[in-house]
Amino acid sequence: MPTLRPRLAAAALAATATVALTAAPAGACGGLVGENGTIQLTKTSTLAAYHDGVERYVTSFEFTGTGESVGSIIPLPGIPDEVVRGGDWTLQRLAQEVAPPARDGGAEDAATAFSASAEVILEVEIGALDITVLKGGGDEVGTWARDNGFLLTPDAPDMLDFYGHRSEIFMAARFDASRAAELGQNAGDGTPIMLTIPTDAPWVPLRILSLGLDGSELVEADVFLLTDEEPDLLAGGPGLTVERSEAANASLLDDLRSDVGMEWVPEEMWFTYLAVEAEARDLDYDLAVSADSSTLPALADTGVPAPEARPVSAPGAGLPVWPMAAGTVVALVVMASLLGGNRRSAGAPA
Repeated sequence: MPTLRPRLAAAALAATATVALTAAPAGACGGLVGENGTIQLTKTSTLAAYHDGVERYVTSFEFTGTGESVGSIIPLPGIPDEVVRGGDWTLQRLAQEVAPPARDGGAEDAATAFSASAEVILEVEIGALDITVLKGGGDEVGTWARDNGFLLTPDAPDMLDFYGHRSEIFMAARFDASRAAELGQNAGDGTPIMLTIPTDAPWVPLRILSLGLDGSELVEADVFLLTDEEPDLLAGGPGLTVERSEAANASLLDDLRSDVGMEWVPEEMWFTYLAVEAEARDLDYDLAVSADSSTLPALADTGVPAPEARPVSAPGAGLPVWPMAAGTVVALVVMASLLGGNRRSAGAPA
């Protein structure tokens, strides 16, 4: 597999997802494809880190409510080398960094849209979670989900197809309530997982958070990025803001490095914290990331056409130079074409 750019590797770790399932506003880095029950998807935290050509995707799934099983489907930028249990408190430490503790004082219609099933690449059991890595287009992944007992929402075919055109790799995580009871896992307890993904095209899936939601429902999520350099970010709509963009402090990196499986964290990285707060109807885009100063974020990774794409930067940072430079080049080309046309019409040499 091709390798990720170093600066983007940190961004991949920031794509780690914490999925809380309750009855609050919806949000996560994976769409809910659960069976009947009162389990719902709420605010999500994700960490995607990119370093030395590898994306590390850390996710913690938390489930509350009733029901025998529930699952989540997450699009991935590539095939993971391994899927293991993640650290015990990496995501909590990142959340603490941006919000420290206060001091004292239509499912049937969707199912009929699918046909062939996806290829199962990897299966692993982590606690009460059954993790399956799939390869296939939107139709195939939808068929696999249906055949494995999931009820898909009416918008699932379009959503899965949206991601299937960009990457045919998905991760399905299914929570087994009966196994959780045997393990003594209570509602709300998180099960962290970490994926190690060699890839040269990382991006953070955001649109998937709106799967199955009413257009007016609020999607909330925290996205943490760790990269070797300050990343360039490109998105495609409202509701995504950069709250922090700075060199990661030594205390944060030391704490992350001391967690299980996080010994790869280097001495220096760039820390970016983005907040998602948008109505489901507006969240029709993803986040494209470039951690290489010589490379621009890929427009295709936003999932939107060029006129809708917009740079994402911290307040007060000003507009990035590269969009203005690109605009200037386009303007010069247009002017040159117009001048050439005028000269030809006047009989002068073009």
